[in-house]
Amino acid sequence: MNIFQAVVLAIVEGLTEFLPVSSTGHMIAVSSIMGIHEEAFTKLFEVAIQLGAIVSVVVLYHKKFLQLRNRQFFIKLIVAVIPALIIGFLLGDYIDALLESPTTVGIALVAGGIFFLFVDKIFNKRGLQHEENIPLPSALVVGLFQCIAMIPGVSRSAATIIGGLQQGFSRKVAAEFSFFLAVPTMAAATGYKLLKAYLDTPEILVDKHNLLVLAIGNVVAFIVAMLAIKFFIEYVQKHGFKAFGWYRIAVGIILLLLVYTGYIG
Repeated sequence: MNIFQAVVLAIVEGLTEFLPVSSTGHMIAVSSIMGIHEEAFTKLFEVAIQLGAIVSVVVLYHKKFLQLRNRQFFIKLIVAVIPALIIGFLLGDYIDALLESPTTVGIALVAGGIFFLFVDKIFNKRGLQHEENIPLPSALVVGLFQCIAMIPGVSRSAATIIGGLQQGFSRKVAAEFSFFLAVPTMAAATGYKLLKAYLDTPEILVDKHNLLVLAIGNVVAFIVAMLAIKFFIEYVQKHGFKAFGWYRIAVGIILLLLVYTGYIG
């Protein structure tokens, strides 16, 4: 992977990680088009640059994360992340196998897109307006919804936002709690992948070029993710999620066509 390819993937990560469009699906598609998806370092890179996106959430919502006395906030995140940790541990190899299938990603993008065309009508109540009022059982339900996102193309953000809406969260609260939950979830996934890479293929992580590419990727992902989060919060409060549904359908169809024509495997 060269620096240009790393910057492209980092921009894709930053733009899509917190939007309900599947960052994993986009990176699989883009890296496949660039011909680098099968490289071991690419697979590590696509996970490792999530660190930059994680930091963007902590910086934007630093008042939440730095208030260590706010026990309830951290307890909710712990409760919500437990299901994903358990499922990820038990089904890690199966999930990795699914990541190799652009067809799975394409189908999931289209199916999720169709659902998002109607999600505003299905969950049209504007109930819970503040994260502080989220009860622990609702946090757990959102965490269970997050497990659905282990199917590539579903989107972690989409699954958790829908979980929040189903629990009566407002659009803003559902989106922000999805961001908050991303921090422990993605930190655990990234830490595990980096540790596994260090134990299995340490030569990848000691290569100076690879380290430079990772550093640049995380910086780019951090900057782009901050901009994407601000845009997303403002947009969904005014316009809802329908546009993201049409976008998912379009991207999913394009990806399936690329697979069907043999352009990507």
